[in-house]
Amino acid sequence: MRRRTLALATASGAALLAAAALPATAQPAAHRTTTAAPGAGLQEGSVSAADLLAKLKGCSQLSNGKYRTDEETSATVPVCGKNGAVFWKADMDVDCDGQTTSKCNADTDPWYQDDTAFHQSNGKPLNAEKLPYVVVPSVSGIWNYASAGIKGGGVVAIIYNNQVEYAVVGDTGPDKIIGEASYAAAKGLGIDPDPENGGADSGVTYVLFKNSKASPIESHADAVSRGDALAKKFLQDN
Repeated sequence: MRRRTLALATASGAALLAAAALPATAQPAAHRTTTAAPGAGLQEGSVSAADLLAKLKGCSQLSNGKYRTDEETSATVPVCGKNGAVFWKADMDVDCDGQTTSKCNADTDPWYQDDTAFHQSNGKPLNAEKLPYVVVPSVSGIWNYASAGIKGGGVVAIIYNNQVEYAVVGDTGPDKIIGEASYAAAKGLGIDPDPENGGADSGVTYVLFKNSKASPIESHADAVSRGDALAKKFLQDN
């Protein structure tokens, strides 16, 4: 897990208060199809983590270089491509940007910003506390997500600890760092969602399906439905 520095924040004077670690809970049952046994963790849709990971061995590198998972680490993470998707394997830092809520605000997150790169259908920023979303690196010489067919609202499968969670592309981050997702995404996977001290050090795989889009972007149920269909197609392709 990387720790962002205050240089990345646009707001000043944010209180350096860490939110208490929250219990790990899955997304509401209405938003997922649970195929795993009780207590086995989150399983959205019908495609297993093992089947997806089996397709992600090796890397046909799309990026011109590699990304860091933290400001102080070396660049070791490439963006790879396969079967109409791009993917990377990294850590998970917690993004709380977007709408101000009881869990995501300037008091709980010293790097908090009240906006996201992509917005809800009503024009408001996304709600990191409620919506699982993934952060993609800003466009740079390393990689251009838009040129690769990745867009705001694009459907993403996040794989962690033998679990599958679907999300959307919701925000952009530093242009040399990769591996970040929303408070809701972390919480759903049983990862500590505290934006300052939470996250996962490693073991997170992000699969972004090209030219896909949840409609509306804030509908997690739509992301799950589309994601399951896209994951099935991903497994069928050679």
